[in-house]
Amino acid sequence: MGDFERVPVGIVGASGYGGVQLVRLLLDHPHVELVYLGGQSSAGKSFSDLYPHLEHRVDLTIEPVDIDTITSRCRVVFLSLPNGLAWKMAPALLEKGCKVLDLSADYRFFNLETYQAWYGGDRTDKDVASLAVYGLPELYRDRIREANLIGCPGCYPTASLLAVAPLLKQGLIVPETLVIDAKSGTSGGGRQAKTNLLLAEADSSIAAYGVARHRHTPEIEQICSDLSGHEVLVQFTPHLVPMVRGILATVYATLRDPGLVREDIATIYNAFYRASPWVKVLPAGVFPQTKWACSSNLNYIGIEVDARTGRVIVLSAIDNLLKGQAGQAVQCMNLMLDIEETTGLPRLGFYP
Repeated sequence: MGDFERVPVGIVGASGYGGVQLVRLLLDHPHVELVYLGGQSSAGKSFSDLYPHLEHRVDLTIEPVDIDTITSRCRVVFLSLPNGLAWKMAPALLEKGCKVLDLSADYRFFNLETYQAWYGGDRTDKDVASLAVYGLPELYRDRIREANLIGCPGCYPTASLLAVAPLLKQGLIVPETLVIDAKSGTSGGGRQAKTNLLLAEADSSIAAYGVARHRHTPEIEQICSDLSGHEVLVQFTPHLVPMVRGILATVYATLRDPGLVREDIATIYNAFYRASPWVKVLPAGVFPQTKWACSSNLNYIGIEVDARTGRVIVLSAIDNLLKGQAGQAVQCMNLMLDIEETTGLPRLGFYP
């Protein structure tokens, strides 16, 4: 793509946390131009009415969602919508030549029956869904480059899968022993008013939720199964912690070879992620904190082997709104447009 060309992009569902992160990233991206913001309940409002701190940078009004309007202006469209809405729009956008990145769960699954079992509803877009590529660049970079429809991963799956992928790909663990304990900040619940996200409810407390039935479980299992070459079931438990942003996933699994030491595992991880600029494998004895990744697209990974139990322990920290959502979507867009993967994405977080 020539230096002079700026790709017109739009966001449908711009009023939520995912939407505002996309706005921030796309405004600073040197190769794209943000030309459309769409929404239903917020249509007609200036974007700065919703986010006054952006008044000096964003002079766009949120418009009604109209396929013809979107496709006449945009080459790339981000769908930052609740589950069950993107699939009703994506086929028409694709038919009219747009590249589509869906931040909901609608296009994350290889099998629509799995989606329907966990999310419900009828789907009439089976042919289109079969074209979707799972948008985790560290695992599916080449497929993403060739795709027109991306199902961007959830935030918990991103942190969890980056932690466990080398173990499964190399057959280093007993898959049925895989346990993922993950903790997220409250922004992962979105901008809607929810009782459990109120300051009085969430502050000074930590709580598990969706125990043994969280919707991200089948998404994690799907990719784990793909990596290992056979069906894998995962014990996944998410927790809400009293902070705004960040995810820390701690993975436990029994090693097939109890003689492996931490240095062996670290060598495998560094080789696996050698071409992945956003994954940072930490030195021995250093374990990630969510604050390190805050407001960046980075994933920090710490590794330990417990010789006493024969288990490997991997810790993975990301910003749930960036590498876990909007940042990863822009990373995928870069690949789809043949732009350097790191373009327009923050390489350093805010600290402290």
